[in-house]
Amino acid sequence: MPTENNELNQDLQQNQELQKIENVETTQEMSQKVEVKTEKKKIKNNLMDVEKSILELSNNNGKFPNFNVGDTIRVYVKIIEGDKQRIQPYEGIVIGFRHGGIRRSFIVRRISQNVAIEKIFPYHSPYIEKIEVVKKGKVRRAKLNYLRGKFGRSALVTEKFE
Repeated sequence: MPTENNELNQDLQQNQELQKIENVETTQEMSQKVEVKTEKKKIKNNLMDVEKSILELSNNNGKFPNFNVGDTIRVYVKIIEGDKQRIQPYEGIVIGFRHGGIRRSFIVRRISQNVAIEKIFPYHSPYIEKIEVVKKGKVRRAKLNYLRGKFGRSALVTEKFE
C-alpha cells in the first residue's frame, strides 16, 4: 500500500510540474500574441497619422463645396495633351461615394447622345480644378445604382429647394 501511495504522489507531482510548464508556455505564447497586436495597432495609428497629414497638405481640402448623392455637379478636369493643358467640364449626377479619407472618390453619371457614361473621380486628385454644384437633388439612398437602367425623364432626380 505505501508503495502505491508513493507512486501516486510521484505521478501527481509529475502531472503538476507538466501543467506548470504548459502554463508557462501558454503565457509566453499569449504575451507574444499581445505584442504582435500592439505592434499592429501602432502601425495602424502611424498610417492614420500619415493619412491625416496628407489630407492637411492636400490642395482640395476645404476647396470644394459640399455636395451629396443626387446632386448635379460640374467637375472641371485638367487635361494634359503633350505640351498643352486645358480644362474640360464634366457635368452629371453624383450616384455614389466610395471609401473615405485620402482614398475618397465619387462617381458622376451623365447621358450623352443616349449613352450613359460614368466616371470615377478621386476627391483629392490634383487634376480636378474645381467643382460647381448646379442643383441639389432630393434622394433617399446612399447610392443611386437604380439610375443605371434608366434613361430620359425616368433618370431624373427631383430637385431640392431650400
